[in-house]
Amino acid sequence: MADVPRRLLLGALGALPAMTTAAAPESAFGFTLESLDGGPLDLGGFRGRPMLVVNTASFCGFTPQYRALEALHRRYGPRGLVVLGVPSNDFNQESSDAAAIKAFCEANYDVTFPMTMPAAVRGPGAAPLFAFLAARGGGEPRWNFHKYLVARDGVTVQGFATRVAPDAPDLLRAVEAALAGSARG
Repeated sequence: MADVPRRLLLGALGALPAMTTAAAPESAFGFTLESLDGGPLDLGGFRGRPMLVVNTASFCGFTPQYRALEALHRRYGPRGLVVLGVPSNDFNQESSDAAAIKAFCEANYDVTFPMTMPAAVRGPGAAPLFAFLAARGGGEPRWNFHKYLVARDGVTVQGFATRVAPDAPDLLRAVEAALAGSARG
């Protein structure tokens, strides 16, 4: 290489294609997940709306929280709140069969809010959305039914532990404040 003139070496290097890595989305609205119904679920369609993202599981002691999540969806959905369920088997309490998850949620809890295909929500294999939420909302889920409230800007995230029920006063106040916030994203 010492015999190769510097200008030729630099010129050749400049001709190489640039190595790029995909940049992580700057807001929660930049992610796309797979819907439990099949097909993409582009969170960009919820831009400007607060979202309550919850890792769910069908065979957990907290599974009855589906009922209160559906109540939140029905109560606050018309005002803009998006409730998004993300089934996860990270704690060994969820089926890997999407059709079984969907049937369980509809039959037992009349779930009508959007749900995604099962996804990892913690650790190095976590879905990119959950890595984003954990970084901004106080850390990874420690159990099923951890909740992340994403503000209208898609960047501000508040985490709520599993034991905070969807109808808990603190969570309801946070939802009301998120709905009252202006859309900046």
